[in-house]
This record gives sequence, C-alpha cells and structure tokens, in this order.
Amino acid sequence: MKKNKMTSNLKSLKALSEASRCAEEYISKIRERRVSPSPLDLSELERLNSSLPHKGQEAQQVIAELHHYASPATVASTGGRFFGLVVGGSTPAAMGASILNAAWDQVAVLESSAPSAVYLERIAAQWLLQLLELPEESSVGFTTGSSMANMVCLAAARNHQYEKLGIDLAKKGLAGAPPLRIIVSEESHVTVHKALSILGIGTDQLVKAPCDNQGRVLVGSFPELDETTIVCLQAGNVNSGHFDPFEEIIPRAKAAGAWVHVDGAFGLWAAASPRQRYLTAGVALADSWTVDGHKWLNTPYDCGVAICREARAVHRVMTTQAPYLLSGVQVPPKDMVPEFSRRARGVEVWAAIQEMGCEGVANLVERCCDFARQFADGLANLGFEILNEVVLNQVVASINDESALQQIVGIVQEEGVCWFGTTVWRDRMALRLSVSSWATTAEDITLSLDSIRRAMEQVLEFKE
Repeated sequence: MKKNKMTSNLKSLKALSEASRCAEEYISKIRERRVSPSPLDLSELERLNSSLPHKGQEAQQVIAELHHYASPATVASTGGRFFGLVVGGSTPAAMGASILNAAWDQVAVLESSAPSAVYLERIAAQWLLQLLELPEESSVGFTTGSSMANMVCLAAARNHQYEKLGIDLAKKGLAGAPPLRIIVSEESHVTVHKALSILGIGTDQLVKAPCDNQGRVLVGSFPELDETTIVCLQAGNVNSGHFDPFEEIIPRAKAAGAWVHVDGAFGLWAAASPRQRYLTAGVALADSWTVDGHKWLNTPYDCGVAICREARAVHRVMTTQAPYLLSGVQVPPKDMVPEFSRRARGVEVWAAIQEMGCEGVANLVERCCDFARQFADGLANLGFEILNEVVLNQVVASINDESALQQIVGIVQEEGVCWFGTTVWRDRMALRLSVSSWATTAEDITLSLDSIRRAMEQVLEFKE
C-alpha cells in the first residue's frame, strides 16, 4: 500500500513538474509570439486528433504533446495586446492561485467539503463589496461569468416581485402567474436577454428604454414603472463604455416598487478607481449587480460574480436541501449560485486582490483608461472617426468605407501583432478596442497603432 501511494504521488509530482515547465515556457514567450495563431499552428492541432486510444500514455508525455501542439494554437489573451471581448489577462498571483486551486481540487459546495476554499471566498466577497462600494450585507456568489450571474440576480428579482403579489414561485411555478413588466435598455447586453429567456420571460414582456448616442438610457423617455417591474440598467456599455444615469433612474424605480438590476460586467470596476468612480454615481442604490473577475480584475477564465442586496432573495431561489448536505452556520456557496459542482473561483479573486490591493486595482483601471485614450488619439491621427466619448477603456472607431475597414481589421489579425474585432455601433460598422489587461504597456499601444497604420496603407494603396 505504501509503495502504491509513493508511486501515485511521484506520478503527480512529475506531471506537475512538466506542466510547470510548459507553462513557464508559454508565458516567457508570450510577448514575442503572435497574438492570433497562424494557419500552420491551427493545422498542427490535427496531431492531437487520433482515434480513441486503447492504451494510455504517461502523464508527462500527454502534457508535453498538449503543450507542443496546442499552445501555439492559442490566442495570446494573457499577453498585453489582446483588445477583444473586454477580457484582461491573468495576474501572476491569480494564475499561480489557479494552479494551486487545481491541485487542491476542492468540492466548493459546503464549508465541510472545502474549508479553506470557502473561507477564502468569503473574504474575497467582503473585499469585492468594499472595492465596488456596495452594501456590505449583500449576498455574493461566484459563477462562470456574467451570463450566469445575471441569471442568479434576475431569478431573485423575479421571485421577489411575484412574492409581493402573493405568488410563491418555488411552490406554484409560473403557470397562471401574471406577466411582470421588464424594462431593459435598448442597448442591454445579450446576456441579460439570455438570462431573462431562461427564466421564462419572453421578448413580448420586454419594454425597451430609448438611449442617447452613447448608449445611455434617456431619463426623459424612461418607461412607466410599477411594483411588478424589473429594471435592467448597465454599468459600462460593451461598445461605448458609458453608464446609465443611475442617480436619476434608480430612486424613481424604487419609489414605484420596482427591482433594479445593474449589469456591470466590466464597467462596475470603475467604482474601484477614485478617478473613474464618478461614472458609477448612484449605482449602489440598486438591488442587484453583476461583475466579472476575468475582465478588469484579471483573474483566470472563468469568474463572474452575482451580488444581491437582499441575500434572502437569492437564498430562497438557490437553496437546496439533502440529508448528506449539512450546512454550517453561514450560508454555503451552493445556496448562492445554481451549481452544485463548482470550482472555488473566489480563491483566485482573493489572490488577485491580495496581490494588487486597493491601489493596484485602481491603478489598473486608470492605466487601461489612459491607454484607451492613447488608442483613440492615435486612430484619429490615422484618419479614423472616433464614435464614442472615451470615458473608460472602450474605443469604437470607423472610416467611411465598410469594405476597407473589414480588410484593415483582417490584415491586422493576420499579422498577429495585436487582436481586436469589429462591431456595429449606431448603425455603423466599426472596430472596437477594449483595453483590460494588467500586462498592457504604452509600447503595446504604439506597436498596435503601427500595425493598423500598415494595414491602412496596404488597403488604401490597393484601392487606389
């Protein structure tokens, strides 16, 4: 028995050693490699596509082959020149914590099944509420991302609003229940609509609030409110980066008995910055909020956070009971989110905040905003029209030739110096840049602008 234990431990140690070697090699070359993989890199993935193996391989060999063929075919989003999808990199401490977290392999359902992990998640939850200046009594649940976090908060909102009407959805279900009034911004993110759909709220129930040319809901045209209403506002438009006018809308909604939810996947991090905090004025008056760790906090993928002022509202929807699931004094993770099977994502949140501290998180936010303005100035000098007020980390820019714009973006992606994509903003095709990584430097912005300039020269010369 002792020999078997030593053999299994040795195998694990060798596998971890090989994984560490491969990961170190990957990170050490991240700034020299292409951001997007080359066609050759992608074709090499076929080397991993064998028939179902009859006999297995040594763990070290599996990891070495995975690194050799799959690492080059990744997108270097953990580097400093990935400006797509509003995704940051992974800070050193958060990355290390993720590796350690994998080694722990904790069942982060109950305190008894994962004592240290649940303890760290509770600390991380307190720190998040302080950083974002949200009510300290709020429920904090760690999810896969804002898609699931929006669903958690909106499920709590739905059940709470029906409870006021004397309907207990946990017992009666939606059958026969009168429809709620759901107000969303006409610029709401698709994940909000997806969450509402999963919760049984159809598109016919949605009332869209008109927005201005920066994607902010218009106060003067805001729809009527009542006690059956759920209002979905936005902290950080995914294109423009702008924020809804919380100070004007939320008090009016609360007075009418409405529930206010704020989708703040990346924008809510502005609250952690003394310089950018003005954008979130009034946001703490809402009832629930979502934010992503894997965006501006730069934790590893994936990590979302569902925050709800009235913890009971979440617990009533998410609580599960079974004779083998004995909870402690505090509410366990399983009663804050939908998943039983869940990894302890909050451990990496704890590590990232511990590494940076309040000042470091604020500096990260402010540095990215500065780089976004540098991008906007550089693009304007190249002849682009900047379509948004650059108040955060988002830049939307276009030229008066949609075909040329698509070619420029394609050439830049193919060159591999940086990566960003296109969007449609106010009925115009545009390129969208999201600066969210701790690893981004001023040099990265310069190199990226040079790549865009070369692509423009190539496209415009061809057109002439």
